[in-house]
Amino acid sequence: MMKWVYTGNHKKIGTMYILFGIWGGMLGLSLSMVIRTILLSPWSFNMGGSICGYYNTIVSAHAIAMIFFMVMPILLGGFGNWILPLMMGAPDMSFPRINNLGFWLLPPSMLLFITSMFLNTGAGTGWTLYPPLSSWLGHSDHSVDLLIFSLHLAGISSIASSINFISTCFFNRSIMFTLDRISMFVWSVVITSFMLIISLPVLAGGITMLLTDRNFGTTFFEVSGGGDPILFQHIFWFFGHPEVYILVLPAFGAVSEALMNISGKFKVFGPLGMIYAMMSIGLLGCFVWGHHMYTVGMDVDTRAYFTAATMIIGVPTGVKVFSWMATMYGTSTKSSPLLLWTLGFISLFTIGGLTGISLSNASLDLLLHDTYYVVGHLHYVLSMGVVFGIMVAFTLWMPPILGVDFNSITQKVQFILMFLGANLTFMPQHFLGLNGMPRRYIDYNDCFALMHSISSYGSILSFVSVILFLIIIWESITSYRQSMFNITPLVSSEFSLNQPYKEHSFTQNNLLSVL
Repeated sequence: MMKWVYTGNHKKIGTMYILFGIWGGMLGLSLSMVIRTILLSPWSFNMGGSICGYYNTIVSAHAIAMIFFMVMPILLGGFGNWILPLMMGAPDMSFPRINNLGFWLLPPSMLLFITSMFLNTGAGTGWTLYPPLSSWLGHSDHSVDLLIFSLHLAGISSIASSINFISTCFFNRSIMFTLDRISMFVWSVVITSFMLIISLPVLAGGITMLLTDRNFGTTFFEVSGGGDPILFQHIFWFFGHPEVYILVLPAFGAVSEALMNISGKFKVFGPLGMIYAMMSIGLLGCFVWGHHMYTVGMDVDTRAYFTAATMIIGVPTGVKVFSWMATMYGTSTKSSPLLLWTLGFISLFTIGGLTGISLSNASLDLLLHDTYYVVGHLHYVLSMGVVFGIMVAFTLWMPPILGVDFNSITQKVQFILMFLGANLTFMPQHFLGLNGMPRRYIDYNDCFALMHSISSYGSILSFVSVILFLIIIWESITSYRQSMFNITPLVSSEFSLNQPYKEHSFTQNNLLSVL
């Protein structure tokens, strides 16, 4: 085990990221099930105890767990570490020890995050940490401080990984990989890394100013001392909106690779256009943060700018969707689990994008801001966009990584359960928002009960599908059903699934012991 602690091997570190991300995902999923159980019927706060005080803490913790401890570790840390050096012909990452450090900063970050939930009633600020709710007046304990330290550690981890990905891509690649020959997944990871390096220091500065406001008497966001709480919103969303694209861009790369695999083609349709589209999404994503803040009293010209800039992002996103459809054109393939997850991603992410266009309009957003419509839109992009992208990556790359095949029948059953569950969970939330149901409220009017109950029952289907996914992985490993294609013999590395005689081998038995 100590060899794993001190390892610099990108495959071992990638495996630890994936296992950590699965654990973080289970935490986030459990919190979401608590939320949906509470909202199953009105008057749930009569269940007893201090559930009202903890409700906002659970909502805040669910978002942070899913974003920082599931999606980023699995897609960027896990598959990024595993796949990027192999796709670049590199023997390993440029800075293996920094790569190792990047992972081992996450467990203490998770520990601080969980500890913050159990101090008094926890940090019930939402994942946005808006003052004055996050000030000492709003939370007169150290739960918010612990959450800030947790985000600092997670941010340092992401920046360390990003520096590694960029340097590996540009300086450690094989001479045959010119920039126009780099795969879509590598491009997506590199663009994501640049966005992290641009946006994360801004978040770090904002939450450090909040920390000093709470503990050292500064008044950056305190009105009584000449500060401005709206400033924190600008700082946070300069990170918060690029973060959405940071989460979804690696999923774009995985879907592109999956479509090449499905169609049997060597490249996606219009690869240069796909690269420019991802670059445009990354660049424009850093200039539209204000569309989260239409209700703070912006003047009409500023609102017009943010509306126009947000709508323009739909153009490169549309380029990507049409390129994916053109890649599939002319190919006849059976309905494999990989095809189902890929089509599910494209269709549901497109729905999320269309609801995003309506929210980009300032006059509509003034009505829909902080309602369940925003929650439904966000989860169509993240829960059914990014999570379906993660499932695409697992279906595409985990069999060759593990050296075993998944059971395709149970995979299809799992897809159907998750597809139905996710749509039943989040489609009703659009109607709740259009009818004026505000988010982050533990109680609601009786007229919203039907949609909330449908949403809660849908979440149970999603929960069952995730449990089935874990069973699929476990069954494939324990059955020793060998994969037709294995990733590890393609590279010269100390780390191989199929060579147990090597000192640092990672056999299936070792994997069982880690799990």
